[in-house]
Amino acid sequence: MYNTRAHLHHQAKHPETLIGISACATSDIVALEFFRRAAGRPVRLGILPAAFNPPTRAHLALARSALATVDEVLFALPRAFPHKPYEDATFDQRVQMLMAATGGEPRYSIGASDRGLFVEIAGECREAYTDNARLLFICGRDAAERIVAWDYGEPDAFRRMLDKFELLVAARHGEYEPPAEIRNRVHPLDVQAEISEISATEVRDRLRRGAPWEHLVPSEIVALVREIYRI
Repeated sequence: MYNTRAHLHHQAKHPETLIGISACATSDIVALEFFRRAAGRPVRLGILPAAFNPPTRAHLALARSALATVDEVLFALPRAFPHKPYEDATFDQRVQMLMAATGGEPRYSIGASDRGLFVEIAGECREAYTDNARLLFICGRDAAERIVAWDYGEPDAFRRMLDKFELLVAARHGEYEPPAEIRNRVHPLDVQAEISEISATEVRDRLRRGAPWEHLVPSEIVALVREIYRI
């Protein structure tokens, strides 16, 4: 366990029902567990939710670019994923890698979310931060397309979710072109083109094949990745 761990537990008393597939969550407990938290209260909070299996240079590039727009970036690691199980590195190992990779930037926070959907994480952030904070989720084009196109079970569901947060979308094998009805809530994020070739999947594949992988992750975690993934 880490000395920097701080717990924030809040009881949500909001009457509204989470939209679409998020409505299947029955607990009204909203909790963000912070392992590192930036000082101050951001007016604009960038949220980077990912599996971080492992953290890559692309994750860090997205966060650095977002700091031109937001006051703080929260690396949000869900304790459970809506579409995939935990594999390879454990939750604690991923936190350890994030702590090592982000230690040089005071505007970075690291937190664990009890939920996995953007609208659920947004609710947790509303409880942990001020109600007036502007929430911007950071993602690449491919992730944005999946999120926007997902079947949430109700017409117009995702557009209504964007009343609660916005998207900062980086180009990844092409620019993202949002539908007209959400264009005012989706903003481009400028990152270096070569970053789009980096993914955690590629790192794990290279590890399995014995191919060079060290250049794809932050230098601060190369030794950790080698130990955790037993290479």
